[in-house]
Amino acid sequence: MASTDTGTDTRDTRPRNDLAGLEAGLDALETTHSTERVGLGRILLSKVVPPLVAITLVITLWHLAAASDLKPDYVLPGPVDVWHSIEQMWLEGTLLGYIWTSISRGALGFAVSVAIGTPLGLLVARVKVVRAAIGPILSGLQSLPSVAWVPAAIIWFGLTDATIYAVVLLGAVPSIANGLVAGVDQIPPLYLRAGRTIGATGVNGIRHVLLPAALPGYLAGLKQGWAFSWRSLMAAELIANSPDLGTGLGQLMENFRTYSDMSGVLATIILILIVGIGIDLLFFSPLERRVLRSRGLLTKG
Repeated sequence: MASTDTGTDTRDTRPRNDLAGLEAGLDALETTHSTERVGLGRILLSKVVPPLVAITLVITLWHLAAASDLKPDYVLPGPVDVWHSIEQMWLEGTLLGYIWTSISRGALGFAVSVAIGTPLGLLVARVKVVRAAIGPILSGLQSLPSVAWVPAAIIWFGLTDATIYAVVLLGAVPSIANGLVAGVDQIPPLYLRAGRTIGATGVNGIRHVLLPAALPGYLAGLKQGWAFSWRSLMAAELIANSPDLGTGLGQLMENFRTYSDMSGVLATIILILIVGIGIDLLFFSPLERRVLRSRGLLTKG
């Protein structure tokens, strides 16, 4: 009988030992991968070279299309002509002013959108009556093109900065609120129960449990909210054009269109694209990587 018990114990402990060994091996692999130093050459090859190749290819095709006279020069200028437009604005000392006017408007509008969209998203996510009442409205507003708000905003506020900021808010707030709602919906119920158990309720529960747990979805909403802010701003600047408003990139593009300066129009489009990509690469992408890495969803390198 003792012999039988001993054999049974041996058979029972063997799977547990195998499982422990497997877990240790996986931990070792993860540790080795996360501590492995990535060389500069590998980083350049994987992160820098592909976009440079893509940009070079686009510029080459653009140059070939312009050189083949598919369209007249005043309709399809080449890359060199567009570069000369940017260079001319730089030499005149106006280029950075145009860019700063739009960036400052976009940043302020986005900050106010976050201040409004965050509590609104929490309210919709946690109060069923509010979600039933305005949840579909938020989704509808998010799908509504921002340019549709410009005529109404002009009637409400005239050709003032208030018109521009109103369009930015109406474009960005729904995206930020819906992103937070999606993040809260993806929180495992166990986290919320554990928070209540340790006394994290009310504002403390939101600060220490709800928002950290919903951070990936909330960050996605912020990223999309900035994209909507920038797009809404360009739409507002294009239409709400007045000397009293100053000249941002949208107004600049409309001015070039008025004078049928296609090189200037394309130059402004490129500047708008560069600013949008730059904000994402300098702010949102590093923040997203940091959040994902802190949750073990992204390894270093």
